[in-house]
Amino acid sequence: MEHQSEILSAKSGFIILALLAVLWIYLGIYWGRKAKSVDGFMLAGRNVGLAFGTATAMATWVTSNTTMLAPQFALELGIWGMIAYSTAAFGLFLFAPLAKRIKQLMPAGYTSGDFIRLRYGKRVWYVFLAISIFYGFTWLVSMGMAGGILMNALSGIPYPIGMTAILLVCIIYTLFGGLYAVIGTDYIQSLVIIIGIVLLGASVLYSIDLNQVYADIKVEKPMLLKVMLPASLMAVFNNLLFGVGEVFHSNVWWSRAFAMRKAIGQKAYLLAGLFWFPVPIAAGFIALTSSTLGINIPSPDMVGPLMASHILGKAGAVIVFIVFFCSLASSIDSLLAATSDLIVEDIYKKMLKPAAQEKEIRKVSMYVIVAIGVLAWMVCLPRIGTLASVLFFAGPLVTSTIYPIAMGLFWRSASANGAFWAMVLGSATGLVAYFTIGWYTASLIGASVSIVVTFVFSQWQPEQFDWKKLDESKL
Repeated sequence: MEHQSEILSAKSGFIILALLAVLWIYLGIYWGRKAKSVDGFMLAGRNVGLAFGTATAMATWVTSNTTMLAPQFALELGIWGMIAYSTAAFGLFLFAPLAKRIKQLMPAGYTSGDFIRLRYGKRVWYVFLAISIFYGFTWLVSMGMAGGILMNALSGIPYPIGMTAILLVCIIYTLFGGLYAVIGTDYIQSLVIIIGIVLLGASVLYSIDLNQVYADIKVEKPMLLKVMLPASLMAVFNNLLFGVGEVFHSNVWWSRAFAMRKAIGQKAYLLAGLFWFPVPIAAGFIALTSSTLGINIPSPDMVGPLMASHILGKAGAVIVFIVFFCSLASSIDSLLAATSDLIVEDIYKKMLKPAAQEKEIRKVSMYVIVAIGVLAWMVCLPRIGTLASVLFFAGPLVTSTIYPIAMGLFWRSASANGAFWAMVLGSATGLVAYFTIGWYTASLIGASVSIVVTFVFSQWQPEQFDWKKLDESKL
């Protein structure tokens, strides 16, 4: 479905898109020159400092789901919906001590799959890889969809063209530079995002009367102001756990933990969480002003870009276009790199060809990046569902991994059987809740079942794991 509420002309949109494409491809190739080895391509030489580490974590977490779903949450679930998305910051906060522990136990590790394989064995590893790759691909599809929706909403660029363009740009510069290119471009993108959000927030506050906004909502949508709205309260806890599960299991965040210098990871993730926390609140607040400003919202996941461009006008629409493009690119490139690493390192190298040399691994990584991108493009083309429905389907799967990962990093007694059944039963019950109750309960139920199962097995069949087994370089 195309929308006719755009503020920029299609010509202006194509010009901005072309300039951004050239800039990010150039920067990606520029920073990617350092990627001389597999460690360089996959993990940026394991030498990422605090500034770049914080910037890449913050920029990657400011996705279309932050800039587009946070307003959608506010529009559908009210004040608690707006706050609900900000709780995803706890994923970064809680991963901070894990990042430190990961670097201590696995100084030569490559992926989150390495940890699961060494800690719990192959049976759990297979289940984890299925969950992680499926989630990474689902997130990538939601990003591609968001790119098409955004460009169509702001400039009238047809959805298939906008979606294709942003995926293609990210594929190209990730191919040339791997994680070096991803982290380098993320640094610039994070600065653009922060400046853009500050300008947008100031413009919104200057343009509206908060008392009038409250009065309009009270008359037209009083349910959005209810503190005890059940669906909204469930969404808060559901989204908090979903955010934790997204970060804890995903190779996007593990690869950065491995890439950062010693003693950097914990600080970087804490700072990234602090910078990120107010962003979804600011983005979500915009949606609550739609009634006061009399703006028609044809689709809930379009409320963010439409409101921002309406308030700021044509010049502001350009800023919004750039900010949203950066937020999308910073996540798409990370997903391409991290998911390809997981497939190449855990499946190709560990399962299919253990004797593969660096040159071959680099070539296979490039093939996998292209394949993932093309497959995502094919799924995005028909535009299935809204962003929330696409992304939250994977919620119970990823939250089922939270406790097995956390307990596996800090408690020797966590057992392989417990981790296996926690992931299987947590995912299954969460998906049942998704279809029978609603998406806003799926992650919460999946995580709860997983926690109970992991704990019960740690008491019933405790293990005494040797932490030295996690450092393969010394085995």
